[in-house]
Amino acid sequence: MFTGLIREMAEVVSLKNSFLTLKAKYRPKIGDSIAVNGACLTVVRFSSDTFTVELSPETQSILAMENYRGKVHIEPAMMMGDRFEGHIVQGHVDCLGTIKTIKNNGNSTDFIISLPKEYSKYIIPKGSITIDGVSLTVNEVLEDSFRLTIIPHTIKNTLFETYKVGSKVNLETDMFARYIYNMFQNKNSEKDLTWDKVDGIMARY
Repeated sequence: MFTGLIREMAEVVSLKNSFLTLKAKYRPKIGDSIAVNGACLTVVRFSSDTFTVELSPETQSILAMENYRGKVHIEPAMMMGDRFEGHIVQGHVDCLGTIKTIKNNGNSTDFIISLPKEYSKYIIPKGSITIDGVSLTVNEVLEDSFRLTIIPHTIKNTLFETYKVGSKVNLETDMFARYIYNMFQNKNSEKDLTWDKVDGIMARY
């Protein structure tokens, strides 16, 4: 489990076949889980200043592999007793999003990101979303996209500084949104189930 708070920006040393080697201050052990751009991967070897994780061909087919070069976000898995911030992140990428619009508002920047329609039902206004491993709050839900408002600190210290219109990103929707949706979809048709109705159902318990 992760929180979506980036530990550091690691440098990609190489990506050969299924092995991604990174240079970072963080020192993992063999078998450790670490989220790299939001994908939970396993450490298979390390040296004095690098470590290597393995990506299966299936994993590579799901991820925005063009972002696995230069710098990447890394976050080690939480340990029992760690301070919990961000939100609960599994490190299981649901799908790719595409950045459609970037609008600088002076003290913040709006990003509108589109996603496959089948995942739109898990995007909740003011809910959580993970973008390349970064925990963020959804400001607005549109028909097939959503809007994020990013503060300058986040942009400066993450890959958001490098994103452009058309960039692909790894998306992990909120785990609780997925669970709640699936809990109640049998009580209502998918067409009729809305988050307002879910709120009403939950309020009765």
